[in-house]
Amino acid sequence: MTKTFFRWAPIAVACFAANAAQAQTVLQVSTWLPPSHGATVAQNQWCEAVEKGTSGSVKCNLLAKPVSAPPGTFDAVRDGLADVSYTVDGYTPGRFVFTQVAEFPFLGDSSTATTVAYQRIYDKYFAPLGEHRGVKTLAVFTHGPGIIFTVKQPVTSAAEAGKLKFRIGGGNINELSKLMGWNTTLKPATDSFELLSTGVMDGTFFPDESLQSMRLSMVKYATTFPGGLYNTSFVFMMNPAKYNSLKPEERAVIDKVSGEAAARLFAAGWDRTDAASRDIQKQTGVQRQMASAAFVDDVKAQQAALEDRWVAAAEGRGLKNARAVLAEFRAETQKLK
Repeated sequence: MTKTFFRWAPIAVACFAANAAQAQTVLQVSTWLPPSHGATVAQNQWCEAVEKGTSGSVKCNLLAKPVSAPPGTFDAVRDGLADVSYTVDGYTPGRFVFTQVAEFPFLGDSSTATTVAYQRIYDKYFAPLGEHRGVKTLAVFTHGPGIIFTVKQPVTSAAEAGKLKFRIGGGNINELSKLMGWNTTLKPATDSFELLSTGVMDGTFFPDESLQSMRLSMVKYATTFPGGLYNTSFVFMMNPAKYNSLKPEERAVIDKVSGEAAARLFAAGWDRTDAASRDIQKQTGVQRQMASAAFVDDVKAQQAALEDRWVAAAEGRGLKNARAVLAEFRAETQKLK
């Protein structure tokens, strides 16, 4: 009997290991930002929460390279090239409408204020209308307040901005720039170093943290705006087939650590790296100035038309009383300051 036991023991262990491996689900997770970037770190923190909450039955495999260039990430997750990732809604102009509300100027002075307010408005109004249909939306978030960064000269007015060439990331700021008469080119954030270092562009619109994450040491000037010149809306998402393949208790864990919980992870990461970048800018001599009241008024005058356009487009896609939703969003950001 003893000999029989030892003969079958290795087979039993192998079968147990095989069954354990089969019971574990591995999520293929992609990021197109550097490993140290706050958004990548937040995504990793979400993965850790999933693994802990499922007692290891669901884990993440953090891919060494992104499965797509940033503009193709949404479709890559939808089609199953990656199970989990995030992207900028404005990288595919015209595709999403409701998300543009989080990109308007003067919303808030931190990612946390705009992100948490945005997540709450998204859950209440936008998710039921299927804004990100094709993927399982895990969370939405924004970066910190948008700033004008330039290499060779400061920007003190709308007219001065009109004389320069800028990289932008899309969304409302793209449309606002057109109305302002500015010379802008829609390019992913990851192209910024080459565009600025070669002089193809004179500047870029970014939150503070991007000077470090994108290694933009050539930037010497920053023009800030109360509440930001713009924000950028992001979606953190999962392939729906992968989500539906999980056990009910595993999906429950995913749901628990997503939504506002995940949004706060991304926002905290952005605020932390924004603050660190501002400290570095002081040390490296980046000259910062707040936009004048006249500059702000010029932006507001053009933005008003864009908000009217957004209201019409959002109501055309089924959102009722879009102007009241915008007012509610702004009120929510003020409560979260």
